[in-house]
Amino acid sequence: MINRFDGVFTTLVTPFTEIGTIDWPAFDALIERQLAAGIAGLVPVGTTGEAATLSCDEALALIAHTVKRVAGRAYVLAGTGSNSTPKSIEATCRATDVGVDGVLLITPYYNKPSQAGLVAHFGAIAAATSVDVMLYSVPGRTGIAITPETTAELAATFANIIAIKEAGGDVARVTALRAACGPEFVVHCGDDALALPFFALGASGLTSVLSNYAPTECVALYKAWSTGNQNTALVLHDRLAPLSAAMFVESSPSPVKRALALAGRMRDEVRLPLVQLSPAADQLLRHELTRFGE
Repeated sequence: MINRFDGVFTTLVTPFTEIGTIDWPAFDALIERQLAAGIAGLVPVGTTGEAATLSCDEALALIAHTVKRVAGRAYVLAGTGSNSTPKSIEATCRATDVGVDGVLLITPYYNKPSQAGLVAHFGAIAAATSVDVMLYSVPGRTGIAITPETTAELAATFANIIAIKEAGGDVARVTALRAACGPEFVVHCGDDALALPFFALGASGLTSVLSNYAPTECVALYKAWSTGNQNTALVLHDRLAPLSAAMFVESSPSPVKRALALAGRMRDEVRLPLVQLSPAADQLLRHELTRFGE
């Protein structure tokens, strides 16, 4: 049976209009382009979706809209984590009520809880929902990582905690997580540049920023590896690598939104404290986009 987390998931940007409201037509077009490319899952209201600066009502509206628009054509994994356990529980319950398939829970930022605190935090949220839970370890954003031992404890205690998005930049974490949690526990790569080595070490899929812009190529890389075509996978990895790096030339999602704006797909509006790309970063991104299109 094909695992529901196999493949590429896109952590969706949130398009904004010139006055800062959600650009729903652009969001719909983004979703449809992802589905047409064969993306397996969509992640509204993640870090790439600027969750930190969305209101609770905006976040729920984006999640509900994604569920309705997708209509079962892909897995919907909603970002509902925060650094407040009660707020995370409320957001998770609201997302569950509108029909998501799973939730993505980031490690609490700024508070920097201990590993015991992480167990209590994630456990309280998991106990409040029946849907799948994917943990999200991204120490570069939050200042704390989920250890393999903590991940294993949570997976053993809560049947719906079945996956982790690993975005710490260390491929050795895949092996450590599989050793601690068992081969059935799902590991997703959270760094586009490391997708191929993560797949080689046993990751089931990729949760991608780059696929907002290049979904077809990201899916092709996954399919090449999963069907044993290693040479094609390596060629695709080499082609995507410079663009993957350019998508983080400044704080995400400013670069990927700029790339999408240059392609005529949406405006490159972001919400403060994020800003649009500097001239130097814009020049670098344009250079890589030109190389990629050659």
